[in-house]
Amino acid sequence: MAEQRKRLRLGDLLVQQGLLSADQLTILLAEQRNSGVPLGRLVVRLGFATESAVRDAMARTVGQESIDLTNVVADPDALQMVPQDFARRNQILPLAYSPTEASLTIATTEIFNVVVMDQLRALVGADIDIRSQIAAEAQVEEYIDRFYGYELSVDGILKEIETGEIDYESLRAGGDEYTQPMVRLVNALLVDAVKRGASDIHFEPEYAFLRIRYRIDGVLETVRSLHKTFSSGITVRLKVVSNMNIAETRAPQDGRLSLSLNGRQVDFRVSTQPTIYGENIVLRVLDREKSIISLEHMALPAATMENLNRLLARPEGIMIVTGPTGSGKTTTLYSLLAQVNDETVNIMTLEDPVEYPLNLLRQTSVNEVARMDFANGIRSIMRQDPDIILVGEMRDKETSEMAFRAAMTGHQVFTTLHTNSALGAFPRLMDLGIQPGIMAGNIIGIVAQRLVRMLCKACKQPYAPADEERRLLGLSATADVQLYKSVGCVECSGKGYKGRTPIMELLVMDTDLDELVARGATARELRDTAKRKGFQTLADAGIRRVLDGVSTVTEILRAVDLSLSIRPPV
Repeated sequence: MAEQRKRLRLGDLLVQQGLLSADQLTILLAEQRNSGVPLGRLVVRLGFATESAVRDAMARTVGQESIDLTNVVADPDALQMVPQDFARRNQILPLAYSPTEASLTIATTEIFNVVVMDQLRALVGADIDIRSQIAAEAQVEEYIDRFYGYELSVDGILKEIETGEIDYESLRAGGDEYTQPMVRLVNALLVDAVKRGASDIHFEPEYAFLRIRYRIDGVLETVRSLHKTFSSGITVRLKVVSNMNIAETRAPQDGRLSLSLNGRQVDFRVSTQPTIYGENIVLRVLDREKSIISLEHMALPAATMENLNRLLARPEGIMIVTGPTGSGKTTTLYSLLAQVNDETVNIMTLEDPVEYPLNLLRQTSVNEVARMDFANGIRSIMRQDPDIILVGEMRDKETSEMAFRAAMTGHQVFTTLHTNSALGAFPRLMDLGIQPGIMAGNIIGIVAQRLVRMLCKACKQPYAPADEERRLLGLSATADVQLYKSVGCVECSGKGYKGRTPIMELLVMDTDLDELVARGATARELRDTAKRKGFQTLADAGIRRVLDGVSTVTEILRAVDLSLSIRPPV
C-alpha cells in the first residue's frame, strides 16, 4: 500500500483528495506539456487550489509531516551543512541540525526522490539522520533565497550592525525582514536559546550595556553582553512580534509569539518590566516537544507511580500540585492530564494564560476573556458537561470555593497551590477561607515537587562521602556507599550537569487523614500518621536521587533543606 502511494503522481493525489476535478487535471497536464512548469506550481498559478492545500494533501497521502515556512527561523548550523547551489537545484531547505540526536531536519517538495536523498546523505555524512517535512514548492524557493542570502550567525549579524545603522521603521513595518540585521539578530538569539535547552531568556538593560541571560536547567547564565545601542532595537523588535504597544514604555506588558525553530513549533510568553535603565524583557520558552513528558519518562519511584495512577482512577475529588515558581507544577499537571486524555472524557481548563495548546482539551485563558476570572470561569465550565476540570491556580477564596464545589458535585479537579510542602496545603487553604470539614473527603491527593539538575552521565566521577554528607544523608560512618560528583566535559558544556529531574512527595488521602484534617490536627500529627502509611518527604526523595547517583548533595540542598530531615544513621 505504501509503495502504491509513492508511485501516485501529484495530479492523481489531488483528484483523490477532492481538490481537483478530472477536467482541471486535464487542463493542468496540457499546460505542463506546453510550459514545462512543475504541476504543483501550476495548480496554484491557475487558482485551482491554494499552496497550503496542495502541501497538506501530499502530506496526508504519504503519511508525512507538512510545514508552513511562513514563521520558520532557519538554523545557521543546518544551512552550513548544505551548500546553496545543492539546496536550490534539489528544492531542499535545511531547517535544523541537532548534534545530540545527530539529525538534520529539511523541508522539501519531494520526499521520495531517492537519488537526491542519497546525494544529501553523502554530503552531510551517513551517520546523520535526515528528517523530511513537506513544504510548498514556491515557499521552498522563496526561503532558500531568504536564508542563504543573509548572515544568520549571532557574531556575523553583530558585525553587520556595527558597520551600519539600525532602521527602526523597518522593525515596525515588517516588510522584507531579512534585509534588517536586527530582525535576524533577535531570531538568531531565540534559535540559540532553544537549541541550548533554555527555559527563559532575559534581556536586562544596564547603564552602559545590555545583558542577555538564559536559564538552563534552572540556573541563569550570561551568554552575551551587548553595547546599550543594541537595547532599543531588540526591545522594539520583540514588542512588535509579541503584539505589544511599542509606544508604551512606562507600564508592564504581556505578549506572546510563536515561531518554527529547529524544525518544530515553539511558543514564547513575553513579559516587559520598566526599570531605571530601560525595559527588562523576559521570554518564557514554551517548547511542547521538550516540556510535556509522560509520567513514565519522569523516572519516578515505582510506589509513587502506583499511587498517582490510583488517584487518577478516582472519579471525583481534588488533586493539588504544590511548589514555588519554576518547580515544574504546570508540566506535572499536563502530564497527569495526558494520562486520562482521550475521546471518552471532556477535559476543560482555566489557565492564566494557556501555555501549551493540546488536542481534545477545551482550554480557556482567563486573562483574554472579558469579565472572566477563575471563579466565574468554573461556574461557566460547570455548564459545559465536564468530566475533568483543570484550574490553573487556587489564589483566592472564591476560586477555591468554586473548585471544591466542582469536586463535591462529582468532578475530577486538578489545580496548583503555592506552598512549600504537601502538608503545607492545609494551612494555606484555611488561610484562603476553606473550612477543614470541606477539605476532608474532597482532597484525594497532594503532590509537592522540586526540579533538580542531573549529573552528566559522560563525566560524573565516584567518590567517598565526607562525614558531613554522611550526616545529612543519614549514613553511618562505616556504611560502604559511593556517591558521584560533577566534573564537566564537552557533553555538558563544562557544567557537570545535564537535564533536570523532579523530586516529589505524594500525600495520598484516606479516611484516617481525612478525620485528622476535619478536626484540625497539627502538622506533626498529620506527618506522623502519613509516614506510618509510607509517606516519603521531598528530602527523602532527594536523598534517594543522590544515593542512586543521579544528582549531588549540593544540588539537592539548593531545592530542599536536608537538615530538617536528618535521619538516624543506617
